[in-house]
Amino acid sequence: MNGRMIDVAIVGGGLAGGLIALALYRQRPELRLALIESGDVLGGNHRWSWFANDLSDDGQALLETFRQAEWDKGYKVAFPSYHRSLSTPYRSLASSEFHKGLMRLLPPESVRLKTEATALDAEGVTLASGERIPARAVIDCRLFVPSPHLNGGWQVFMGRHIRLAEPHGIDRPVIMDAALDQLAPAGNGGAYRFVYVLPLAAHDLFIEDTYYADDPALDRSALSSRIDAYCRRGGWQDAEIVGGETGVLPVMSGGDFRAYQRSIAIPGVAVAGARGGFSHPLTSYTVPIAVENALAIAREVDLTGAQLAAFCEARARRHWGRTGFYRRLARMLFQAAEPHRRRDIFERFYKLPESLIERFYAARSTRTDKLRILCGKPPVAVGPALAALSSRGQPLSENRVA
Repeated sequence: MNGRMIDVAIVGGGLAGGLIALALYRQRPELRLALIESGDVLGGNHRWSWFANDLSDDGQALLETFRQAEWDKGYKVAFPSYHRSLSTPYRSLASSEFHKGLMRLLPPESVRLKTEATALDAEGVTLASGERIPARAVIDCRLFVPSPHLNGGWQVFMGRHIRLAEPHGIDRPVIMDAALDQLAPAGNGGAYRFVYVLPLAAHDLFIEDTYYADDPALDRSALSSRIDAYCRRGGWQDAEIVGGETGVLPVMSGGDFRAYQRSIAIPGVAVAGARGGFSHPLTSYTVPIAVENALAIAREVDLTGAQLAAFCEARARRHWGRTGFYRRLARMLFQAAEPHRRRDIFERFYKLPESLIERFYAARSTRTDKLRILCGKPPVAVGPALAALSSRGQPLSENRVA
């Protein structure tokens, strides 16, 4: 059964798809939209975080519609040789609040949950039910697909939301506690490990054990045990577990991006989100990039489907080109540093000026920033570093994902 023609069909209701739908609706409320999500909720089960100054004024306006955790006093990092407090305000958004916000803000008829799309083309979307949704433009925001055309490693993590009987007394996030044993999860060979702690409320903490790992194996039992140990160390062992998340994200070190684009391309269909290459290659941060991409697409809403596809493809190539520095650093992390020395790279980095660190996470490093990051005593040997910069690295192929 065919439905009526709509203006824009967005397949995939994660961060990228949801923000594009919201930006389009705010720009042009009269548009007929379809946000198609196979899951029960928009955004899945995730927590996204960012620095407040990562966003433009328009970007902040887009996100302020969602209830989010805010820490205006800044954040902390911890390494074996030092602890440091930084003043940049920090923000975090739970996918549950993302879902609630979109369901409140978007027209009810525009959101299709528990709806699987089996085929996308330049003229619309075909659903598993057999229903056809004709559309002037189609945007593919489905999940990233590991590809042999791309190289790198993985960021493997498990997060746990706990609730304590007594206040925990933590006033700001610890975004990187690396003063820990550098234990790799089983099957991961080598990894850089740190724990991430967000004080969500006076009695609530979100604790995430994270690894920059050679392989994408996610050992739930090992990670859960290590979070248990971290909680015991903090005196939080009797806490109630409220929720949690797990994930495996790609850390891009290189590859043939045009070949990757060709491998996922559907003629006339725009591609956005991580699937389209819109993420920070090294940190895997997505919020600033997803926000600015959503705003850019909203400004071009009157393009035809084919024109919008070309616009997103060109925008992705520009993003790939201007983030090459971070991919080179990823190669040094995974290929030049011995696993037990990977922490040294981050330990040195967090001694740099605060404004440099801010620009790094926003993927806006200046030429001077890049020189500051690379100059001085290198955290890895020069020979392996040069070899890593000239190598291809490990492919992010689908058969490596656990």
